[in-house]
Amino acid sequence: MDLSAIEINPKAVDQLKIIEGVKTYAQSILEYDVDFQRSFVFTKGVLIHINPRMLPVVYDLMYRTSSRCICMVEYYNPTPVEINYCGHPDRLFKRDFAGEMMDKYGDLRLIDYGFNYRRDNNFSCGDENWFLLEKQQKKINSGSGKDSIKTVFCKCFK
Repeated sequence: MDLSAIEINPKAVDQLKIIEGVKTYAQSILEYDVDFQRSFVFTKGVLIHINPRMLPVVYDLMYRTSSRCICMVEYYNPTPVEINYCGHPDRLFKRDFAGEMMDKYGDLRLIDYGFNYRRDNNFSCGDENWFLLEKQQKKINSGSGKDSIKTVFCKCFK
């Protein structure tokens, strides 16, 4: 399996370099040029920090980079809101990222979604929603019913 990461934080880049086989792009996602498609594109806590004016650029990068599945784990709000972040405006945004991508790209469909709860003793995270989308021309589902999230993830990584 080929793994790659776009990371702007130099300390995180150093940690990624320790992991054998991970191709690291030490840059902003806004500077990334799609070099090839991956079967699974994933963001966690990235889109919430992108200025809303630049989201169409990032959505396009994610869509063009994905050959099959896109998973995003981000703060969710049905309508766009700006949150003060560490005393700064214009640094944290909540919105319906998955819905916006599905509206923009008609061939994306929602496979599954969920919520990570900060008080979950087995899997502690922030309060964030996750959404798994797939491009319809590359159907994962056999058509007889909804695959489990585990099955979808496994098929995305084939």
